[in-house]
Formats: sequence, structure tokens, C-alpha cells
Amino acid sequence: MLSKIWCLMIIFGIFFTVINGKCEKISSVFLEGAAEAMELFWVMAGAVAFWSGIMKIAEKSGLIKAISEKMRPILEYLFPDIPKGHKALDYISLNIAANFLGLGWAATPSGIMAVREMDKLNRRKGRATNAMCMFLVINMSSVQLISMNIISYRLKYGSENPAEIVLPGIIATTVSTAAAVWACRMCEKVEK
Repeated sequence: MLSKIWCLMIIFGIFFTVINGKCEKISSVFLEGAAEAMELFWVMAGAVAFWSGIMKIAEKSGLIKAISEKMRPILEYLFPDIPKGHKALDYISLNIAANFLGLGWAATPSGIMAVREMDKLNRRKGRATNAMCMFLVINMSSVQLISMNIISYRLKYGSENPAEIVLPGIIATTVSTAAAVWACRMCEKVEK
């Protein structure tokens, strides 16, 4: 569905460019957009590779376990279906910590591993568990102390004060995470 929407947007963009008599701009816009996309791809690929390596080092050194232990009371409340000491909780805590620091792209590998571990506990394969749904809404709304992604994008595109979004970001993500957890809990109650 999303690919159809993108295709329609491209077709309409080309159509209106031709109608406005600016056909010469089509190829330059495509080439500039492709170059910028590739530049962004390499930056993000490098960041994901770097943080995936850091995550493996943190896992082998016991840092992930230590973070998970500190977050245990919160994780036990949010994920009561996951047994204590399960590896999924380690990956969830790492994902939440990365998102908290605004490193959303660095949180992706640990998020994938968390879902894989939660799926091992899933009795109904092919259907998301309550823990998976809770993790998804927390991951999507994620409280962020510093929005590193947005700050770096603002810096790249010439913002005079790229960090001015920190306080509004903290407020917005705190409210969105609280609302997401509440909504998830309500859905769990309705399901039962």
C-alpha cells in the first residue's frame, strides 16, 4: 500500500512539473535526491554497524545485564509475561536506553533481538503477544532525553540552534510514552 502511495506522489509530482513547464528540473531533482539518499544511507549504515558492535561488546562485558538489573522494577511492571532473567529483558533494556539517549537507529538491532527473544516465549506463533505490543508502543513513543537524530539532522541542514528541541522533545516523548503505555494496558484489560 505504501509503495502505491509513493508511486502516486512521484507521478503527480512529475505531472505537475511538466504542466508548469519545468521539465529540465526533473532529472536534476532525481539526481540530487538520489545522491542525498545515498549519503544518508552510508551515514546510517555506519552508525548502525558501529552501535551493533558496541552492543555486542556491552553484552559480552556484562553491561547489558547491569543495565537490565537497574531497570528491573520498571521492566517487570511493563512486561509481566516475560520471566525474570530472560534474555528478552536485557535487549529491551538496551533498546530503551538507546532510545532514551536519542539513538533510535542504534536501538534497532536490540529491538529486533528483543522481539526474537519474546517470540521464543510466544505460544501462538504468528500473533503478537501483549509483551510484544507493549514493547512496540514503548519503542515507537520512546522517552528521549536528547534527540540525537533530530539534532544531527538540524545541524546538517543549517539550523542556527539545533539543540533547541531538547526540552520540547522531552515533554512530548514523555507524554506520548505515558499515553502509549496507558492505551496498551487498557487494550490488555479489554482482551481479558
